[in-house]
Amino acid sequence: MDPAVKTAIETIPATSWTAIEYTNAIYDAVTKTWISNAEVAEIPFTAFKSRKKSEHLTGRLVVRRIPELNKKNTDQPTLFDTHRFHAFFTTSTLDTVTADKTHRAHAGIELVNADVKNSALAHLPSGVFTANAAWLVLAVMAFNLTRAAATIAGNGLTRATTATIRRKLVSVPARLSTSARRLTLHLPQAWPWEKPWATLFTHNFRHEQPTPT
Repeated sequence: MDPAVKTAIETIPATSWTAIEYTNAIYDAVTKTWISNAEVAEIPFTAFKSRKKSEHLTGRLVVRRIPELNKKNTDQPTLFDTHRFHAFFTTSTLDTVTADKTHRAHAGIELVNADVKNSALAHLPSGVFTANAAWLVLAVMAFNLTRAAATIAGNGLTRATTATIRRKLVSVPARLSTSARRLTLHLPQAWPWEKPWATLFTHNFRHEQPTPT
């Protein structure tokens, strides 16, 4: 949101904004449009204009705006007082709405990166490149398996972080006992994660039923 971007946003006509599927949006089947506080628009934009002319890049500035909840008390509010804006530059041929939706989807990978950095990748790097490469592969495999387990277990764990999944599904506060060559898992009474854990267990061991006591 540098001065050049803000200037470009100010030139977007009021009729160019399109409501999009966003938080709390409602789809109107009659008009086949979204009723939403979030809107998108675009405007031609040249990036890197501070560099020499051969390095200028022409494309589009796609802008999403939502009402500013913390409005300033002013007699003559400006455009940036009434709305919050998020803009990005693109040279793609996607339409405005699709380009914005695609861009927002990219934010999901940042959550994955943060999660992995807070778990297995926290132990990197070592002094050996091949060791780092192997560790990264194992970290990704562990992340995917953990995410799959949480998805199967359900109960709100689908979007949980690795640390939360480990605490609620992996580090089970249980005791194993053996009787007549049969293992019995004793789970604590009123353990809140017994149901999702049992769902995961049953899914992976369909011929074995857990017998928590």
